Amino acid sequence: YTYRYVHDQPLLCKNRKPFLVFMVPVAPQETESRAVIRRTWANVSVSGSLNTLTVFFMGVPEEPVSKASTVLLENESRTHMDIVQMNFRDSYQNLTIKTVMMMHWVATHCPEASYVMKVDADIFVNVFYLVRWLKTSSRHEFITGSVITDGRPRRDHNSKWYVSQEQYPEDTFPAYTSGAGYVLSTDLASRITWACQFVPLISLEDVYIGLCLRVLGIRPSYGISLPTLRNLFEIRNLEYDRCTFSRLILVNGFNPSRLLEVWQDFVEGQSRC
Repeated sequence: YTYRYVHDQPLLCKNRKPFLVFMVPVAPQETESRAVIRRTWANVSVSGSLNTLTVFFMGVPEEPVSKASTVLLENESRTHMDIVQMNFRDSYQNLTIKTVMMMHWVATHCPEASYVMKVDADIFVNVFYLVRWLKTSSRHEFITGSVITDGRPRRDHNSKWYVSQEQYPEDTFPAYTSGAGYVLSTDLASRITWACQFVPLISLEDVYIGLCLRVLGIRPSYGISLPTLRNLFEIRNLEYDRCTFSRLILVNGFNPSRLLEVWQDFVEGQSRC
């Protein structure tokens, strides 16, 4: 809460009540990723009919950038009105700060939304299936995704996921959802924001949300389809197959060009699967 906004969109939900808000963490320089997401699963023609809203969240670049790059981001923010930026360093180590920022922003500015999805920029999102699936029942204090129940802190200093004994003295993590993408009810975003004040920051943002859930006494639910019990949040890299993807909520590992390549085929044919 000591950081300030560089770009903000506080009025996005003022005159609307989105069913689902996508919170997408990105780096400032990931212009192509944002452009392709706007043309695919966040496309206005799709999002309008499904009543979804997509917002991109970022910090400031780690390295100094040119005035031209700053102006380009300002113009992008003004044109699309979907960028929220705060003045912390945008780095892997600060992903938890970014996640807390997202939860606080949506709880403050879109509290009437039904659901929120935190989703990375390299994800294929089957927004059609997702919205249908969420509309099957009304859920509160709810979070779902690919649930990890056997997580342990890495004590190797050379590991990207290193967590020191001082940061986290326990030998196991509580259950948490993979940070690639998870869905929660908007009321829970507000409660997580509250719980953050009792949980010291660690750099593993998905584990951190799990620690906040433990404070709240809430356990994440597995996102599975019935009766097959298949995981709907596919965090492995799968080869694209239209009908397989039509029965999933997300698939990991799509760069912008690949996402753009498969999306048109998916939109045109997924209803026939």
